[in-house]
Amino acid sequence: MRRQGGKESFVKFLIVTFFLYFCGYTGHPLVVNPVGEGIDCNEENAHSLFTEILKEYVSDGKVNYHDLSSDNRLEEYISRLAGTDPAKIQNDKAKLAFWINAYNAYTLKVICDNYPIKSINELHFGGLFIGTLLKKTVWDKNFVVINGRKISLNFIEHKIIRAAIRDPKAVFTQVCSEIPCPLAHFALVCASKGCPPLRSEAYEGQKLDEQLSDQARIFFGDAVRNYFNVEKKEAHLSKILDWFADDFGKNDEERLLFVANFLPDTLAESIRAIPESWKIRHTKYDWSLNE
Repeated sequence: MRRQGGKESFVKFLIVTFFLYFCGYTGHPLVVNPVGEGIDCNEENAHSLFTEILKEYVSDGKVNYHDLSSDNRLEEYISRLAGTDPAKIQNDKAKLAFWINAYNAYTLKVICDNYPIKSINELHFGGLFIGTLLKKTVWDKNFVVINGRKISLNFIEHKIIRAAIRDPKAVFTQVCSEIPCPLAHFALVCASKGCPPLRSEAYEGQKLDEQLSDQARIFFGDAVRNYFNVEKKEAHLSKILDWFADDFGKNDEERLLFVANFLPDTLAESIRAIPESWKIRHTKYDWSLNE
């Protein structure tokens, strides 16, 4: 059979896509967990259950989704997140740690609920492009339950965590007081190899600064995601610093100086000496599953 022309195929694709959209088709079903007993995030090691899970199923940022899918402890932790009232968390760093853990745990959950898959993009309505255009990605779906309220992963990332990056006082009173708030970007893991690596431990308020700084050093030290050509003065950075450029500085010079804080001394000094002489380019983002 002869292959159809590109234009005709694309038109048919759009017709089917919008038909399904207006008929209310939402793609893969998402499981909403029951609300359990909340987490006392004011205690040390409040997320110890999540740490147990991560230590067992995460190695060098890679997740064993096959085995994790059959472990009820993830469901238990998710149900405890669902029963937690973030307003009762007294320390702002503990609040940020809570939201980062919630994002990562619910991301693990949605992958496990649909495993085996090759990419989280399989869970979007119409794929990444159409899903983003119509706001029908898995990140837009209200399957996250916090304090009995249904929200989306996008709500956590953009309305809570990124809102704190842009204006900490708008969300928390003094979150990340000792380090730049943009480091939270390197803690959120969207189940893809292009993402920052998932730690084998949960984030905890009492050591959040140390954990986030370590994440940034690991992230920028990975030559697959970020690499630097000193001779040509080119910084090839992850698309994260393109998509959310304004979170890291007002211009390329500020962004490079931010990145330099987490690089080896010699390389950092080269950038700091004349940051305006460096050019930023962006590496290709790998959406394949981080397993």
